[in-house]
Amino acid sequence: MKLTEIYQNKKTVLSFEIFPPKKEEELKNIDRTLEALCEVQPDFISVTFGAGGSANKNKTIELAKKIKEDYHIEPVVHLTCLCYDRQEIDEFARQLQAEGIENILALRGDRNPDIPEKEDFKHASDLITYMKEKGDFCVAGACYPEDHPESESHMQELKALKTKVDAGAELLLSQLFFDNRLFYDFASDCKNNGITVPVTPGIMPVTSAAQIQRMVKMCGATLPDSLQKIVERYADNKPAMMEAGIYYAVNQILDLLANDMHGIHLYTMNNPEVAKKICAGIQHLI
Repeated sequence: MKLTEIYQNKKTVLSFEIFPPKKEEELKNIDRTLEALCEVQPDFISVTFGAGGSANKNKTIELAKKIKEDYHIEPVVHLTCLCYDRQEIDEFARQLQAEGIENILALRGDRNPDIPEKEDFKHASDLITYMKEKGDFCVAGACYPEDHPESESHMQELKALKTKVDAGAELLLSQLFFDNRLFYDFASDCKNNGITVPVTPGIMPVTSAAQIQRMVKMCGATLPDSLQKIVERYADNKPAMMEAGIYYAVNQILDLLANDMHGIHLYTMNNPEVAKKICAGIQHLI
């Protein structure tokens, strides 16, 4: 089922993001994670994409196939393009079609000094246009409530986002954020600039002080004073930090749902217990 159909048929869409384990043995044991996550009955699960590597060695497609065939949950394959040419993207498209996977999150991908960039796809919008021509794919795009780190201005960010939608992106999944007011402002700016596709907030529960430091450094997310105090208070107490982080994420989601968000996309970090605790806190609202 395409994501657009899911959004049309559900009042509130619940989705998870997972990543393929790097080690082959961990990939074999991914069923434990999937079994726990699928108990919550998400509407779809997205699978992140590692830069580099051929389609024949791609664990993202392998894991998406497992989600679809073994757990009967709709998978969404992240697909990056900065380090691939048209021929390589063609092979990914061929494999997706062969496996009956029709939902894609089209991304440019992060720059990596160890992996050479190619010339065919400079922006996610280029990939969106190309994949819509390659097959009957439902293509989602990413959005950044606090702007992409490479954006020169907020208006440039909105212009680039509108280009993605005009290229064929049928919904948008947001980067993580910790201040809901920033997301509401962003969603309003999207509407005011002609972006009318669903914009789904992405929530990442903070389970350790080191984790949040990495996230802030990576994507520049703003830490509200309330969350900063939690981190300072419980940084050296791992169980307390995890509980407080889950509580904060639940409250974020409760507020988002009270403000009529059409979906919640949860970054699980492959930790099913955290995801299940959060879902238990919102189970009567989805």
